[in-house]
Amino acid sequence: LTPALATLGVGEHARLAGPEGHHAASVRRIAAGESLDVVDGRGARLTCEVVASDRDGLDLRVVEALVEPAPRPRLVLVQALAKGDRDELAVQAATELGVDEVVPWQAARSVSRWNGDKIAKGLARWSTIVREAAKQAHRAWVPPVTAPVTTAQLAARGGAPLLVLEPTASLPLSRVVVDADDPRELVLVVGPEGGIAPEELDALAASGAELVRLGDTVLRTSTAGPAALALLNARLERW
Repeated sequence: LTPALATLGVGEHARLAGPEGHHAASVRRIAAGESLDVVDGRGARLTCEVVASDRDGLDLRVVEALVEPAPRPRLVLVQALAKGDRDELAVQAATELGVDEVVPWQAARSVSRWNGDKIAKGLARWSTIVREAAKQAHRAWVPPVTAPVTTAQLAARGGAPLLVLEPTASLPLSRVVVDADDPRELVLVVGPEGGIAPEELDALAASGAELVRLGDTVLRTSTAGPAALALLNARLERW
């Protein structure tokens, strides 16, 4: 993930240094003659040949330069804060599976609370997880992690279908009509480990959200979002 190199053209040479260069050369041990993708996180992807390698970085030559279009429709994960690392596991897997935006949700039953200085620390932690997961998945687009929302703010979010994962819902997510040409985003809402409170379900339903279920079993908050994304990836023919 190197925004500074994203404007290079085919045949041009560049030096990949700094933390990314050191990691590639000393940790991954990428050597001369190997191929390496460099992305900027906003769709630009350079396929490069490694010309030389030392412990501080790599010398590269651009072989191919592409700009990948932004995914459509955008898939947004609203992930409730959860205890332990369950919310972080959800964010990591969702990024690898192609989510396009991550929104932390301070749900009523969230054991973990982001207040004061914890907000900035939590956002920084989730952003790091997203960045590393995007690198693992070789993604040209890195999803942003936005400011945490309350239930009232979530209910007021308009202009996009809101799909709330709820095990007691009668409508399966697999039967929801989705359109790969829809310019709007699809928003998946996942509750905390104790589930979404009844008053929250009522508020979201009253705002036009659709309650959907994945199947007959109850998934953890760390797996529900990724499972739903995998289903939508197939339905939208991303996979």
